[in-house]
Amino acid sequence: MKKKVLCVLLSMIMVLSLLMGCGAKQSEDSTAGKDNYITVLVQGGSPAFEATQKTADAFKQKTGYEVRVESVPYTGVYDKLKADITASTGAYDVATIDILWMAEFSQGLLPIDDLMTNEVVDDLMPGMLAGGQIGDVSYGMPVWTNCKILMYRTDLFENPDEMAAFKAEYGYELAPPATWQEYRDVAKFFTRDTDGDGEIDLYGTGIFGKTDGDTACCWLEQSVQAGASPVVLGDNGEVLVNQQPYVDALTFLCDIMNEDKSCPPGAMEMASGEVSEMFYQGNLAMMLNWGHFYLAANNPETSKVAGKVATAPHLAGSAGIGAIPGPWYQVIPQSSKKQEIAKEYVKFMYDNNELIMNNLGTAARKSLFEKYGKQDEYAFLADIQATLAGPATQNRAPIVEWNLIETEALVPAIQQALMQQKSPQEALDDAAKMIDELLN
Repeated sequence: MKKKVLCVLLSMIMVLSLLMGCGAKQSEDSTAGKDNYITVLVQGGSPAFEATQKTADAFKQKTGYEVRVESVPYTGVYDKLKADITASTGAYDVATIDILWMAEFSQGLLPIDDLMTNEVVDDLMPGMLAGGQIGDVSYGMPVWTNCKILMYRTDLFENPDEMAAFKAEYGYELAPPATWQEYRDVAKFFTRDTDGDGEIDLYGTGIFGKTDGDTACCWLEQSVQAGASPVVLGDNGEVLVNQQPYVDALTFLCDIMNEDKSCPPGAMEMASGEVSEMFYQGNLAMMLNWGHFYLAANNPETSKVAGKVATAPHLAGSAGIGAIPGPWYQVIPQSSKKQEIAKEYVKFMYDNNELIMNNLGTAARKSLFEKYGKQDEYAFLADIQATLAGPATQNRAPIVEWNLIETEALVPAIQQALMQQKSPQEALDDAAKMIDELLN
């Protein structure tokens, strides 16, 4: 009897064990595949957002991983990625970021040197590899680059009467300006009342004075053209912003605004968006603005001067043509729990960089600039290339404190000089002291 009971108990135990094993297997199977996704953080409405959406199905088909996109405003990308890196939450596997944030976030990013093959590096536009590096370590895969170039109205510049009048007044031929002096001359020449109502309705150009990063970038571009190198901080940490090239650049902008009065009186509320809109409406003869704006300027749906706009490289100061590029990068937070598939995604998006060109009008790869630059619609790409290759073109200082320096020291100094509250030298002396305090 005892043997029978024991056999029954052993049989029950075996059955229960099998049932428990099957239950565990079923539980594992029921969750299988639920984690097959990556989360990508992008700026809403940006070219990166559009490209991410358009490539999601292809990436899933290739890897089995769904792409979940979180889109937020420009500042939201910074805030959310900073929170994720600070708390190591692993909320994001990939993010597309502005070069301005690279140094600040680098300690929380995954190095991707293994993705930067010779083939990749050889096809990148100038300065893009360095912009994604801190030290000699690569943290960012370039997505696109951009810079300001000259855009001008051909209906004005190629008008025989305008050409004759300009030569009579200035002694040389009217043409897209290539130097500071030419730019000032042309801006003054085209500033006028065109309808006889006593009010100026056409200005030569626009000046960026708004509380915005564009204001600092605009001034820094003139600074590097005047010989500023490196940008803002020396190799030994010395603050350079009150040295002569920076003072000359700010004086140049102040003269256009206050002495020549060749820009609209609302310049203190203008940056790239506002200036471009005035150009589209026919109120500016020319502007120095981000290259991709050429597409909107020549689109009849967005511009009254469509079909009458051409481009040229940025200006050349004593140090030659120069600009401050505006590249963006894809990065992988170290807290990501899916780093390998995230790296595969970053490489996949590099391979599909043409979508960025289609959406924005610029990209990261030289081969795309060469391919699209042959089309009339993308003629401006040659001037972006010439500007990026200019001898004075430089990236901003790769330091953690850059955003703080820009908002607390540089922009206020520029505004004070433009509004004639301080001389350019005084404003930049104060900015240098502020930067020194911020760094120390």
